[in-house]
Amino acid sequence: MRVVVAEDMALLRAGLSKLLEAEGIEVVGEVGDASSLLSAVTALQPDVALVDIRMPPTHTDEGFRAAIDLRQQTPATPVLLLSSYLDVRYASQLLELGSQSCGYLLKDRVAHPAVLVDALHRVCAGECVLDPAVVTQLLGRSRVAGPLDQLSAREREILALMAEGCSNTRIGTSLSLSQRTVESHVRNIFNRLGLEESPESSRRVLAVLTYLKG
Repeated sequence: MRVVVAEDMALLRAGLSKLLEAEGIEVVGEVGDASSLLSAVTALQPDVALVDIRMPPTHTDEGFRAAIDLRQQTPATPVLLLSSYLDVRYASQLLELGSQSCGYLLKDRVAHPAVLVDALHRVCAGECVLDPAVVTQLLGRSRVAGPLDQLSAREREILALMAEGCSNTRIGTSLSLSQRTVESHVRNIFNRLGLEESPESSRRVLAVLTYLKG
């Protein structure tokens, strides 16, 4: 796997690169600002871009906006966002451009190299990876009544795992359910949310977006 690392703090950028290389991942580029990220991806064509949300000059959302540009300009390039702060809006906006090959992790996960490496492999494989903390916040926040209230407790549990980017197989393993049972629950979720027949990948995106906006 070939990775471009975009992180404005030189020490952390070097640390991320060393961590990844120790795990057998090739770091082909290191950049410290959003414009350099876009140039590096164009020139180096990495398998995935690992991007800090907050970058110069304002250190607000330059990295996030650069990631959105990447999703629009080079949709074949997977993107994994890193953030020091939990903000559900970033996850929602990222998914609105499509849920394949993208992810959002808190920087706390970097303390566990296996988690970061697994996330990189999953986005490269076309999956969507959301930090569990995003899902926890969504479950805990108050909201008005809506389509999600029609779901059973088990269906909400499965939808939460879908929002984390889990495949049906991974969901079955996590909840000790058969593949057929998971597929049945997923169909019920689509039906209860009023998602009409379309490719399952598209309905999965719509279901997760409904969950994030719920």
